[in-house]
Amino acid sequence: MSAALARRRIEALYREESRRIYASLIRLLGDMQLAEEALQEAFRAALEQWPESGIPDNPRAWLVSAGRFKAIDALRRQSRHRDKLDQIGDALMAEAPDPADLADNALEDDRLRLIFTCCHPALAEPARVALTLREVCDLSTEAIASAFLVPVPTLAQRIVRAKAKIRDAAIAFEVPAGAALEERLQTVLQVIYLLYNEGYSSSRGAELGAPELVREAVRLAELLLELLPHAETRGLLALMLLQESRRATRTDAAGDLVLLADQDRERWDRELIARGEALVTAALRAGGHGPYALQAAIAAVHAGAPSFDATDWREIVGLYDLLLALSPSPVIELNRAVAVGMRDGPAAGEALVAELAAEGALDRYHLLHAARADFLRQLGRSGEALAAYRRALELAQQAPEQRFLAGRIAALEGAAPENRHRPVE
Repeated sequence: MSAALARRRIEALYREESRRIYASLIRLLGDMQLAEEALQEAFRAALEQWPESGIPDNPRAWLVSAGRFKAIDALRRQSRHRDKLDQIGDALMAEAPDPADLADNALEDDRLRLIFTCCHPALAEPARVALTLREVCDLSTEAIASAFLVPVPTLAQRIVRAKAKIRDAAIAFEVPAGAALEERLQTVLQVIYLLYNEGYSSSRGAELGAPELVREAVRLAELLLELLPHAETRGLLALMLLQESRRATRTDAAGDLVLLADQDRERWDRELIARGEALVTAALRAGGHGPYALQAAIAAVHAGAPSFDATDWREIVGLYDLLLALSPSPVIELNRAVAVGMRDGPAAGEALVAELAAEGALDRYHLLHAARADFLRQLGRSGEALAAYRRALELAQQAPEQRFLAGRIAALEGAAPENRHRPVE
């Protein structure tokens, strides 16, 4: 095998499997920092060996095994870690069977264990989410800070303190049972959905989303549903499947954004829609449902509409009213405002979005400014629309959204001669 081909395969494995391998190494080594170092050493070994020996039949298991033995060797070479080696060395060497002897799909799902560990109630809730997104999803500290609108140093400190808490409190690397499982469920659902959102619509970058993150989020939700068939677990999985059913139509051949109103509904994945609708029905009938089931119900209304114009906006607004009562947030208020604008006209929608803008909580949320700009454009208030579109473009981090917003600006500038030569700020 050529070195170039081996490198491409290893790079793909790193993108798609590194966090799963990392989670398995945490289980085997009992230490996050040691597991991170072992992960890097395992991939370094693969880069050195695979061009000569070829890709193993079970590459993920090979990497887990290589990382484990690299960590053991490192501990043995460092006398200052002798005490730690005495505690874990025999257990590591006696671990049976060797992960390299297992098929990739036979390894325990350590990533789900890692999520529950990171969501332990001993950790503050903001730290749980930040730690899980960093350790499980491999999002950068900068990306997580941007998503939560907090300074990078603040976010970094949360992660450092959370890791120290897990180490010092000897928090078990396990999926809990009984009441402990229920206790952590909401945070775990939140983290899985945040993982899905990063895959569905990346917080920044050249692409609209990352399909491998979507697949992982759906896989984890399916595992969680088997473990705990709760209404909200069904709701979350339904929501992701219904949103994912539209993936093929969200961008055109050039990778540019296609709005919901312009998507080809014939290309929506009807199998995913059917699965999602069945899960929504089960979640709502079961009782005890919450925000995810209600969001899934909203997505089901969109999925069931034969056309954009035939969408039942009255039902969607009603569902948003229920959602706001259950889980109030500025983003849900914004989504409701857009739905009201679709039901009652752009003036009603713009008034609600303007109220939200005045409150300031979403000032750095580009979709607020984009929504207001769109209502203003429909109302013929081109100057105000341009200012709002420019603000949205200034805040947008994703290339397809940036191109879309720039296109809106260019169209408005072309329609208004006095603005034609005004630069985008």
